[in-house]
Amino acid sequence: MSVQKLLIANRGEIAVRIIRAARDLGINSVAVYSQDDAKSLHVPMADAAVPLEGTGASAYLDINQIIESALSEGCDAIHPGYGFLAENADFAAATEVNGLKFIGPSSQHLALFGNKTAARSLATELNVPLAPATSGPTTLDNVQAFADEHGAVMIKAIAGGGGRGMRPVRVGDDLAAAYERCQSEAKAAFGNGDVYVEKLVEAARHIEIQIIGDGDQVSHLGERECTIQRQNQKIIEIAPSPTLPDDTRTLLANAAVKMAQHTGYRGLGTWEFLVDANDPSNVAFIETNARLQVEHTVTEAVTGVDLVQSQIRIIGGESLSDLGLTQAQIPAPRGHAIQCRVNTETMTTEGSARPTGGTLTKFDPPTGPGVRVDTYGYTGYSTSPNYDSLLAKVIGYSSTSSYADAVRRTRRALEEFHIQGVETNISYLKALLDRTEVQENDLTTNFISQNGADLAEAAKENEQHQLPISASPLAGVQVSRDPLAVLEHGDLDSATSSVTSTPSQPAERSAASAHGPSGSQAVEAPLQGTIVSLSVQEGDLVAEGNAILVMEAMKMEHVIASTLSGIVRLVGVKPGDTVYESHPLLFIEEADVDLKDQEIDASIDLDYVRPDLQEVFDRHQIGLDESKPAAVEKRHDRGHRTARENVAQLVDPDTFIEYGALMVAAQRRRRSMDDLISNTQGDGMVAGVGSVNGHLFDEKVSQTMVMSYDYMVLAGTQGLYNHRKKDRLFEVAELNKLPTVLFAEGGGGRPGDTDGIGIGLDCWAFTFFAKLSGLVPLVGITNGRCFAGNAVLLGCCDVIIATEGSNIGIGGPAMIEGGGLGVFRPEEVGPTDVQYPNGVIDILVEDEEEAVEVAKKYLSYFQGATSEWESHDQRELRHSIPENRLRAYDVRHIIDKMCDVDSVLEIRKGWGPGCVTSFGRIEGRAVGIIANNNHHLGGAIDADVGDKGSRFMQLCDAHDIPLIFLCDTPGIMVGPEAEYAATVRHASRMFVTSASVTVPFMTIVLRKGYGLGAQAMAGGSFKAPIFCVSWPTGEFGGMGLEGFVKLGYRKEMEAIEDPEERIAYYEMMVAKLYESGKAVSTATSFELDDVIDPAESRTWISMALKAAPSPEPREGKKRPMVDTW
Repeated sequence: MSVQKLLIANRGEIAVRIIRAARDLGINSVAVYSQDDAKSLHVPMADAAVPLEGTGASAYLDINQIIESALSEGCDAIHPGYGFLAENADFAAATEVNGLKFIGPSSQHLALFGNKTAARSLATELNVPLAPATSGPTTLDNVQAFADEHGAVMIKAIAGGGGRGMRPVRVGDDLAAAYERCQSEAKAAFGNGDVYVEKLVEAARHIEIQIIGDGDQVSHLGERECTIQRQNQKIIEIAPSPTLPDDTRTLLANAAVKMAQHTGYRGLGTWEFLVDANDPSNVAFIETNARLQVEHTVTEAVTGVDLVQSQIRIIGGESLSDLGLTQAQIPAPRGHAIQCRVNTETMTTEGSARPTGGTLTKFDPPTGPGVRVDTYGYTGYSTSPNYDSLLAKVIGYSSTSSYADAVRRTRRALEEFHIQGVETNISYLKALLDRTEVQENDLTTNFISQNGADLAEAAKENEQHQLPISASPLAGVQVSRDPLAVLEHGDLDSATSSVTSTPSQPAERSAASAHGPSGSQAVEAPLQGTIVSLSVQEGDLVAEGNAILVMEAMKMEHVIASTLSGIVRLVGVKPGDTVYESHPLLFIEEADVDLKDQEIDASIDLDYVRPDLQEVFDRHQIGLDESKPAAVEKRHDRGHRTARENVAQLVDPDTFIEYGALMVAAQRRRRSMDDLISNTQGDGMVAGVGSVNGHLFDEKVSQTMVMSYDYMVLAGTQGLYNHRKKDRLFEVAELNKLPTVLFAEGGGGRPGDTDGIGIGLDCWAFTFFAKLSGLVPLVGITNGRCFAGNAVLLGCCDVIIATEGSNIGIGGPAMIEGGGLGVFRPEEVGPTDVQYPNGVIDILVEDEEEAVEVAKKYLSYFQGATSEWESHDQRELRHSIPENRLRAYDVRHIIDKMCDVDSVLEIRKGWGPGCVTSFGRIEGRAVGIIANNNHHLGGAIDADVGDKGSRFMQLCDAHDIPLIFLCDTPGIMVGPEAEYAATVRHASRMFVTSASVTVPFMTIVLRKGYGLGAQAMAGGSFKAPIFCVSWPTGEFGGMGLEGFVKLGYRKEMEAIEDPEERIAYYEMMVAKLYESGKAVSTATSFELDDVIDPAESRTWISMALKAAPSPEPREGKKRPMVDTW
């Protein structure tokens, strides 16, 4: 069904172009416009116009508003133009869902080709040539690795086009800065900051193929040469390319059609390629722009095909055959066409653009044979910095076979284009067309950057032959103070009675504006703006530095001071005048003047609080505990503390800087602002940066990101702005490498927010927080109920500290019941008697006060060495292991005595009892300790020990904390039950992980050192640690002595018939093996580094710590992450 009524979701010259095409097809058009774009030409040209809320590009990116506007106006189709939402798959999908036709490819095609890496995958599948590149979103580290391999690279946004989010990076350039800039530009332009990187082709031409498809057939309409670019954005386009070999032309066209045909493409599309300027047979597919292209005009000129009308008719249901656009029907290009983009900008000698702006006091486009101008400009129109700088497109066409004819015609058109009031790049475009390289099309994409200085100089010479930018000394015109006057001025349908002076009728005083009275000098305007008031008049004395007038610019008032001392001879402006920078404000005859500044500084009362500051104080006060006595009392009655009380205990006094204290919940559609301020301030989270343990460590390492869900605000749930606050602070933590402490009590996602769009599955908080793993220490603390999203963030932490009575669960009661899984009370979901013995909780404490103290102690290990420490009497260690080799002992006592006094903190005590994992200090230096626990399975390594020890190694290695293994193990656990627990895999983690660590580690054998278990406690080999020593109680063997005798001497024992005699033989052999396997015997073959006095253990450890090299400073992570299990 053909299109009946069309909404144009765009602005500027493309909106005008689409309106004209629709009118030629007999289709009614509807324009939309932002609050600051009402005077754009497309608004009065359309049959109807709908205002959008908001200003700038954001209004044109508001999918909901645009869909609602189309439906309310009775439209059956939306044309997105190019830019803005043209390649947004979500917009196309929303259009389709609402029964509207999207004048462009389907949402599936937009999703495919809008993701450049997916498009590249398709090209690979179809054997379309490609430049080497990464696949998918690429991290900075991977970009660096790619650049190390390939040299010069191009970083590119995965989404969108138009040269945004793109930067070449050559050897020696700041790759990290370019990467960050590309991400930022891509995020701002397309809502997606992902980038990838491909090899840069230095001597490249940019060629694109125009295709059109109806879902069954695909045709191409030839190529366009787009090699002349500045900052990766096209500035001159040509159709067809005057110097492209026919075989390359055929190769590119076939590749584009092949990819489009394979996907069943429907609509217009442009396939972009790089062509090696030195070898045109060497080509590479870049990307697909699944939309109407800015430079479609030149293809229309040389083919005679109206692409915009064809696009609308295809989506209206017609086929290529209906349009006469099958490949066989498309005429060969006739002649050449050149498009020059006229932008409100000037060009620097480096080839970069500087935007300009102002009011068009004259706008006279060129006409004549073979000249076309697509524009939205008109006399009286004021440009806006909120939009792209493109003002007009000048197209010169010649039907002859001579490309030079098209160049001359385009050059003539630019010469005849007269614009005043705004600086443009017309002189620069003429300078380009004057170059021999352009006239012969002997170019690469680097042409402008390599010839920037020459082009800028030529453009300056061209400017000398142009009309002046403005014949008026004033910026724009003067209108009355009526607030509607500025809206009426320039309205094509309104009278101009509000104008009080115009550029063609300047105020009387303007005659003297260039030169003042004889002997006087001008005081010039330091900026463009409007005169608000004058402080002087003719004849007044002024001193240098005296205030002479007030100007308003960009909604700010500026007091302008005199640059001279003397007598005011002429005032050149009056209130209401808008002047350009450097405009003469007044003229002064210099003289010696003894005056004080006319604006005498009043004595300042430092204790006075202005109303605006008082409002800030009042708003912050609302979020503090003292303003919520009832809520605080309720927390205390339940035995809990407030978020701010926990934060205050954690951070050093007067060091906490809070972020986002004034934000409120995203519920403006259902609650008043006063209600939100009173009850949701902070949106359920207290967060910021403060110093932790500042009395022990310097201010650099003590800085910590602290974030606490606030259960007194919406039960500490995760709302829209709550997520945004987390996103912001997680990024700050990553940027500054700040340890992060998260108080996670709360109920997960919040269903009551109303101000957002969608369900929230695109929230970044979980990704950003997970990325911190391995980069900075992550400490999770919970008390009370912690469910759903709160629990997931808690689970990402390196250590989970929970209070008695806490509940932790992936879903709370409502989610459980909603899933048909039964009805439960919160206290039944994930209580501590479940989550502590199963290993979820690392440290179980009595209350929040203890939790905070433990968190501070935990953080201290990652903050560095302490200067003050005390050791136990190490002689106690000589008696810590019984002489009876079968008698159990407490390994925790050994850890405590070996380490500095009160320096030990055990991690994950409730789970994996076969080993003890603890942090401690030796002479002030932090160490991690893994010790076999002989009270459980005799110290054998079971599946849980494999997991527990491996994760602890990862944690210590990620943050450069040396490791000490205290070995007393009969080996790895064996037997049928052990295999049910997948011990082969789990225990082997000890070997794989220890082989990957780079921190110093050392092994002390306390008693048993048997078989694979002993090797697992020594990094796989007794020669892997910095040292491997034994206490005198050590005993060694390839396996347990008893099992060794039973297996190795089975035949001998079978030969002994008397059971008593057999037992005696067995015990004798065990004792014999023990004698040969005890520590001092094993040391004779140098399998050990030494057998030591237990009291010397600290001495050995201290030696190893001092001898090991200091960790190298690093920018990123040492390990990709720390395993959550």
